[in-house]
Amino acid sequence: MSDQISKGLEFEKKADKKLSGWGLFGSKYEDAGDLFEKAANCYKLAKSWDQAGAVYVKLAQCYLKSESKHEAANAYADAGHAYKKTNTKECVACLEQALNLFMEIGRLSMSARYAKEIAESYEQEQNLEQAIAYYDKAADLFQGEEVTTSANQCKQKIAQFSAQLEQYQKAIEIYEGIARQSLNNNLLKYGVRGHLLNAGICQLCKGDVIAITNALDRYQELDPTFSSTREYRLLADLAAALDEEDVEKFTDAVKEFDSMTKLDEWKTTLLLRVKLLIKAKEDEEDDLT
Repeated sequence: MSDQISKGLEFEKKADKKLSGWGLFGSKYEDAGDLFEKAANCYKLAKSWDQAGAVYVKLAQCYLKSESKHEAANAYADAGHAYKKTNTKECVACLEQALNLFMEIGRLSMSARYAKEIAESYEQEQNLEQAIAYYDKAADLFQGEEVTTSANQCKQKIAQFSAQLEQYQKAIEIYEGIARQSLNNNLLKYGVRGHLLNAGICQLCKGDVIAITNALDRYQELDPTFSSTREYRLLADLAAALDEEDVEKFTDAVKEFDSMTKLDEWKTTLLLRVKLLIKAKEDEEDDLT
């Protein structure tokens, strides 16, 4: 491995020397670029990710000097992928450069891909606000390219994180929008009840019984088959438990549904918030009596 680093350093040194010398018609940037690429490959083989990332940035700069924006964008993306293993901040900075360059040359699907990748990096770091911002950018770009499935995947992430941050109305609007859109697509139609369930759980988190009742009426109008599903029955039972401030009834309804269809961590977390809301109301009433 140290042998590969030595080779990489040698290639990098030669490249730097090329850049500091004279060259005709931009050829020195091309020559230096070839050497930087060889250096980066050596560093990658040695798993020296920071060195690989730094050299890919130098390569990108050579491509920019040669007016080769597409190649520069790819080099920045390679830099981002090298840094991904060691340095999230540098990774995001390089992927951002790739994203912007691809937008400049009209490669919007590539920009969308890197916006999503940046969002995923922030998600791993549990930086939900920044993850939302980049999933939003990716969703817009995918939508512009009519890649609806990818756009919806990004939107679902935005809704998921918005609900975690207690931005329930934002999450509700996204889930309801995806449900409406999916009804007209035979491939996506099967997922409608799941989106409406997620929207309904977010409605419950707001603690407004009238709003959840109105929402259930709206969901039946949207999809007449919804009222015959277990998802609808769960939401109706939970709304009744919320209205009656009955923790036991709420818990039984959740347990019954979970025994047939396992609730994921996101739903469980939000339903626990609703349960605590009901319990708080119960305790408040006990204090008054």
